Amino acid sequence: MSRARLFVLRLVVAAMMLTLVGRLWQLQVVSGAQYAQAAAEVRIRTATLPPTRGQILDVAGRPLVTNKTRPVVTVDAVELAHQPDGGEAVLTRLGQVLRQPYRQIAEKVRLCGPRVAQPCWQGSPYEPIPVSEGVTALQISEQQQDFPGVRTELRPVRAYPFGAAAAHTLGYVQGAKGRDGLEAVYDKELAGKAGRREVAVDNTGRVTRTIRLDPPVPGDTLVTSIDSRVQTIAEQALSKALSSSGGSSGAAVVMESDTGRVVALAGRPAYDPSVWTDGVTAREYKALPLLSRAVQGEWAPGSTWKVTSVAAAASAGYGLGATYDCPSGYTVGNRLFRNFAGADLGLMTMHGALVESCDTIFYRLADELWQRESDVMQKTARGFGFGRPTGVDLPGEAAGAVPDAVSKKAYWQATRKESCRRAVKGYPEMADQGRAAYLTAIAGENCRGGGVWRGGDAANFAIGQGGVLVTPLQLARAYAAIANGGTLYSPRVGLRIVRPDGSPDGSTVRTIEPPVAGRLPASAETLRFIRQALGQVPRSGTAQGAFEKFPFDQIAVAGKTGTAESFGRRDTSWFASFAPDPAYTVVVVLSEGGRGAEGAAPAARDIWEGILGLTERRTFRPESGSSRDQRGPSERDHSTQERR
Repeated sequence: MSRARLFVLRLVVAAMMLTLVGRLWQLQVVSGAQYAQAAAEVRIRTATLPPTRGQILDVAGRPLVTNKTRPVVTVDAVELAHQPDGGEAVLTRLGQVLRQPYRQIAEKVRLCGPRVAQPCWQGSPYEPIPVSEGVTALQISEQQQDFPGVRTELRPVRAYPFGAAAAHTLGYVQGAKGRDGLEAVYDKELAGKAGRREVAVDNTGRVTRTIRLDPPVPGDTLVTSIDSRVQTIAEQALSKALSSSGGSSGAAVVMESDTGRVVALAGRPAYDPSVWTDGVTAREYKALPLLSRAVQGEWAPGSTWKVTSVAAAASAGYGLGATYDCPSGYTVGNRLFRNFAGADLGLMTMHGALVESCDTIFYRLADELWQRESDVMQKTARGFGFGRPTGVDLPGEAAGAVPDAVSKKAYWQATRKESCRRAVKGYPEMADQGRAAYLTAIAGENCRGGGVWRGGDAANFAIGQGGVLVTPLQLARAYAAIANGGTLYSPRVGLRIVRPDGSPDGSTVRTIEPPVAGRLPASAETLRFIRQALGQVPRSGTAQGAFEKFPFDQIAVAGKTGTAESFGRRDTSWFASFAPDPAYTVVVVLSEGGRGAEGAAPAARDIWEGILGLTERRTFRPESGSSRDQRGPSERDHSTQERR
């Protein structure tokens, strides 16, 4: 080798050595601290320690929602997303073990987003997503190498001892967060605080020591005013009534009249909230009856509404003890409004109008007030709490509707274009030709000149029809206010937040009081008159048949039947009632349940008799109450051939 070539070779070697030394100096000296810190961070692993979620108890401390530990199969959505096929192969193998198709599991683990419809995972993408539990979790743990991104672990899951009972009231948990019902409203108190554990690991991943441990703080316990015994009674009575009447859905509400506390909320159809434990598929989600009929269901109240019309009449100067005619029909404008079953009941006072549920008396009152351009009926109805949410401590409450001239005109303006289109085109897509013809005629009328509040609108309003909508909870709160002398409460299901020591009488964090929302726009004399009239309804009025041989000497039940018409469907059945001891209000509604006296009233009787059969009626009693005499005067009542 020539000297020149040897020199070049040495020069190249020297340059390489200098480069290596320079790089080594940069790593060790210039960036040494940075890499040392990074290395330390790599060797520290942080694990979140989930807290135990607080229980939900009934008023006597019976668990409504509790926890139990189960082996659970979870999926790491982020880890799956980094796999070449997005985790499809892993989920397919997982589905074979779980006996579920790939699509079903994929729906459970997809992350929620603006363009992702339910069902989807609402929790953090970095949180393990549960897909199954029980024996299959053990099978997965034995084949862990075949399921990267899939884990098995023991974790607490929510348990519901009463199954579907009060499901909509209790709500459910997804992603360690309350998503509906009490679970959502009191999520902050129930959730607790997550713990944290930092551990040091060697290069093989073995834990060498614990650096820091912050234990989780368990969630507080929510004690409710729900009485699980009364809840069970209401659930059974509602199911029985829907089965016997052929109703499609319904609700039952039991409240403490003197406090505004909710004792029971039953709704049908319902579902078992434990379905959320393993996640739900799109098909399962669509099939879930998530609507709370007691709080979110809206129906025309029918004759149960007449208590507001009586109060409005008294405010307008009509004498409650005066005599009124109850003919078979009353003409408003050019339309004849008939009494129920065309009955001519003769002369009676407002007392008899409530007991016998005379429609034509209220048609006349509404027509006369409409001619005077008075809105006293709407103002009174709003004063009874209708047309706005009650403010109950449950999410998604419906407001109902109190129609008037303003709302009718606004609706007409918003829908006039569609009405004109339908007036020409009709409803060819409807199989029921009679209903299609009716709707086409209405569309033509609205196209030509709708939006005017007429006497017929006022007449329908007076008997709880014509666009009037209420929720069962709204009606229960109004009747509770009638019973307690006029105080309108914002209902509460929550009673106390207590420390998680297992006792409803443990260390109380705070007591939940139902706020007073207002006073009924009626005098004490008017409310006393209404209570006395309603006291006769189950004895000699429209609910007499349903309450035959009822022990009124033990529970002096007062109430009002309601039968609301729904075009193209069977009537909605209502019964609203209250008693002085126990001071409860009970409301039952059956959608398509027929007459109030034949569907809802017998269900309410079952609830009252169930309450009477309880040896210990309530663990939580109001501090003060009233025992009002709700039996009416010895007024001679006119009977109808058909009662509703």
